[in-house]
Amino acid sequence: MSVLGGGTRPSRALPRVVLACAVSALVVAGVGCGEGDGVSAGATVAVYVEAPLCPGAVRELARDGGRAGDARVRAICLASTGDGKQLDLATVGANARRATEDSAAVGYLEPPVTPSFSRPIVEAANIAVLRNTSGEAAMAQLLHAIANADTSTSLRDEVRKNLG
Repeated sequence: MSVLGGGTRPSRALPRVVLACAVSALVVAGVGCGEGDGVSAGATVAVYVEAPLCPGAVRELARDGGRAGDARVRAICLASTGDGKQLDLATVGANARRATEDSAAVGYLEPPVTPSFSRPIVEAANIAVLRNTSGEAAMAQLLHAIANADTSTSLRDEVRKNLG
């Protein structure tokens, strides 16, 4: 096989290898991010929401005044990961990486698509992942977990524990 386009066909395995390397790099980069002490009163935390769930999640957050216990909560709507027929894995990875790079992130809401490519990346950063067909229900569940968290420890740990 020619590397510089000498007319031979590229290997079909190459995209899988590139994807595997990208996912591995994201997991390694996300491990240990955002670990720290509990949330202080009035602090702002972030919830990352995949596009299909975003309208409902934002409505639920507004209904609760953008708060959960002593914490202010902001919803960050992510780019769409596909057209309904085909999943854009690069966007899935970019969305997951965006959440893991945010030290204020405590939750990631996604629709129950099988398989979940973002889940291992996000969970490696100790961010709770909620899968639900309803953005409102997922946000309500996450807000409840945040409000009931013991703020003397890591909020990420507490939210994950409260969810389940």
